[in-house]
Amino acid sequence: MQIVATITVTFVAFVHILISIVEMFFWKNPVVYQRFGFTADVASQVAPIVKNAGLYNGFIAAGLIWGAFTKSDFLSIRVFFLVCVVIAGIFGALTLKRTTLVLQTLPASIALVFVCIAANSIRQG
Repeated sequence: MQIVATITVTFVAFVHILISIVEMFFWKNPVVYQRFGFTADVASQVAPIVKNAGLYNGFIAAGLIWGAFTKSDFLSIRVFFLVCVVIAGIFGALTLKRTTLVLQTLPASIALVFVCIAANSIRQG
């Protein structure tokens, strides 16, 4: 079960790497900002904020990768960063787009379940 937990945590990290790249480097592409309902003018005005959010998503991805592959205290690290993603996904769904629940919250929640199952199997084993 530990392998499944690691794979799901790594998948969530990969999603956040992609989000980070899009927010930091491709935000001003009309395909991207129009998907969120922004005009070119508004997208340009909010670009620094979006780039900042991209940086934070990169940090989340780094924490998830750290948690996926560290040998010490991996449970605390994984749970912390996955809970951060779940909370951010819920907030994003409420304030930006409902699809955030599917793109962020659902994969992180699934990974969190596998991490907890794996932790219980380690404790019992």
